[in-house]
Amino acid sequence: MKSQWESLLQNLGEWQGSFTRFSPQGTLIEDIKSVVSLEGLNENKTIHQVVRREGQEDLVLEYSSLSKSTLFFENGAFSQGSIQLAPFTEFGAELGLIYKNRRLRLVQIFDKNGQLDKITLIREHLAGTEPVENPPLSVNDLLGEWHGEAITIYPDWRSPDTYSSTLKLHLDDTGRLVQSLTFGDRNITSTATIQGSIIHFDQDPSKQIQVLLLPNGASATSPLQVKLRQPLFLEVGWLIQPNLRQRMIRSYSDKGEWVSLTLVTEQKV
Repeated sequence: MKSQWESLLQNLGEWQGSFTRFSPQGTLIEDIKSVVSLEGLNENKTIHQVVRREGQEDLVLEYSSLSKSTLFFENGAFSQGSIQLAPFTEFGAELGLIYKNRRLRLVQIFDKNGQLDKITLIREHLAGTEPVENPPLSVNDLLGEWHGEAITIYPDWRSPDTYSSTLKLHLDDTGRLVQSLTFGDRNITSTATIQGSIIHFDQDPSKQIQVLLLPNGASATSPLQVKLRQPLFLEVGWLIQPNLRQRMIRSYSDKGEWVSLTLVTEQKV
C-alpha cells in the first residue's frame, strides 16, 4: 500500500483551471482563472506549492509532512478540512478527485452560525494536456442503477475498509426523486424534491440535505446547516463519463469529530 506521502505525489505537476464560487442556492458568483503547481524538492521529500489566482496575490507553501486534517487515497484523491465541529467557528472541507489528467475539487464552508455559506468548484487539467469539460450535471444523468466499489480510510490510521455499494435512483409518479443506497448489509431509502439544479432531501425537517448540480458533471452534497450533536457528511460527486462516477464522502460523528473518508467509484449498469 502507498504511504500518505506517496499518494500525495500523484498530484505533482502544474494544474491549470479555475476557481468558481457559487451561493448556497447554486447562483454563480465569480469565476477566477487559476494555476496550481506542486513540485517535489529534495527527492520529493518536500513539496513546493504555488497557487496563482487572477487578480490575487500568489499563495506559496512548502511542506514535508501532512497535517492531521488531511487524508489521501492511493490514486491521489484527497480531503482536507475541519477535524471538529465547534460552536461559533467556521467549519468546512475540501474534497478533491483525480482522474487521469484532470482534477475536480470542491470546497464547502459553513459560517459561524453553522449555515452553508460558500461553495467553490475547482476544475483543473495538467498543463500540456487537453482540457475536457463535461456538461453540467442533470438529474437525468443520475437516474438508473449504479454499482460501486468503496474504500473508507480513517484519520486514526486503522486499516481501510473496502466494500461494494448499489445506488438506485428513479422518479416516482409525483416527480419526487427516490434514492435507494445499499452498502455492506445496510440499506437506506430516501426521497427528495427537485427544484432546478437543487435536489432537496426534506423528509426529516431536522436534517435538511441538499445536492447542488454543478458544471463539469459535479455535485455538492451537504446539510443546509450543521448542528452540534448530530452526525453529518459532506460529499462531492463527479460524473466523469456518462456511465462512470466518483464520489467522496467526509463523515463526522454526533460528537462533531471527523471520523472517516470514503471514495466510491461506480458504474451505471
